[in-house]
Formats: sequence, C-alpha cells, structure tokens
Amino acid sequence: MTMTQPARRTPPQRVLLTAGTGIVAALGLSLAMTTAATAQPAGTPSAAAAATTVTPAGHGFTATLSGKATFKAGSVTVTCTTSSSSGQVPDAPGNHNPDGAVSSSTTPATYGSCTTSMPGVSATVATSGAWGVAMQNGAPVTAGLTIPVGGFVLKTSGLASCTVTAAPTSAATVNGTWTNGAPATLAFANASVPVKVTGGFGCPTSSTSSTFNAVYQVSDTTDPASQITVTG
Repeated sequence: MTMTQPARRTPPQRVLLTAGTGIVAALGLSLAMTTAATAQPAGTPSAAAAATTVTPAGHGFTATLSGKATFKAGSVTVTCTTSSSSGQVPDAPGNHNPDGAVSSSTTPATYGSCTTSMPGVSATVATSGAWGVAMQNGAPVTAGLTIPVGGFVLKTSGLASCTVTAAPTSAATVNGTWTNGAPATLAFANASVPVKVTGGFGCPTSSTSSTFNAVYQVSDTTDPASQITVTG
C-alpha cells in the first residue's frame, strides 16, 4: 500500500509576517505631498541653476489629487483616492530667483479613502507640521516637496498593526515634475522617501524607504481664471 504524505500547510505566522512586511513597506511614503523654504528639487545645484519665476505673485493655490496616489513596495500596493494641499506663491520680488528655485510654504498634504491590496489590513494617514514646495525652471521644470521631520505617519490595523513614519530623523525632499497648463500639474513617479517602521510581530522594522506615485492638479484660488505658471 502506498502512503500519501499530507499536504504541507503554511504556518499562520508566516502568512501574517509576509502580509505585514509587504503592506507596511508599501505604506512608507511620504504620497507621498514640506519646511519647505529649504526644499530643493533634484538636479543642478542651486548655485548654477537657471533663473525661476512663479506667477501670479502672491496668489493662493490648491493642489488636488487627480486619480489615485499609490504607495508601493514589491507586489503590494496601498492606494488613496483623496489628497490635497494648499499654499501661496511668494509676493514679488520673492516669486523670482535669478539663481535657482522659488520656494513656497504649503499646508500638510492630506490623504484619505486609503485601501491596501491585501485582505484584512486597513490603513490611515496623518500629516502635520510645516510643509512646502520649491519650483525650479528647466527642461523639465522640477519640483522638490519636503516633508518635515515626522510630518507623515501611516498606521495599519488588522493582520499587522504597525506605524510608518516618513522623514523620521530629518526633513526629506520628494522629487517631482511640474507641467504648466490649465490647470498645471505636479507629478511624482516612483519617488523615494526615507521611513522608519515600528510595531510588533509582522512589522518590517528593517524597512528604510518606500516609493510614491501621484499626479496633482494645481489651481489658482485667488483668481480661478489664472494659472500658476513656472518660467525663467
């Protein structure tokens, strides 16, 4: 008689650890959206950068998520369907820099209606502190969005209860691309952000970064008929 070995079953703890590790690593952004007066876009050092002008001077603006913001690590994705931030273009002459970027303060970006690609795990995001953005004219126009220390905190619940803090020890700049238009857009593609993960069993405490993808539409709130524009 032939003996049949019983099917090997994956221990529940391994399932929990795998889910928790992938999900929390995915959540460690910044969608990413800074003490931003010091934010600098990636690229040429400011001392040698092209002149930048942001107009209309003194106008308020709002950045609103277009579509979805995703935080991803490996095959696991966290998706948020609402996000926004607001700020103001510096008054003249501060809206022009002959040697580099123009910086603006912004409100902390908010993120809502967030879901994960794994069953049994939910996520919420809380933001705080002084955020901001720096625009640098060029080809393409770039934008540096800086998260203040601890300004982005994501928490998971369910199979894994963990806390992910972006910019855990110092302000972190998230690099994106600006496109003039009606409205203008600010896009982040696979932007990397440093994170720190804390929590109990199933939390990937060794994870140190995550990636962020999102597109924001930027509208002039002082004069809706105008457009926020970055030139030389």
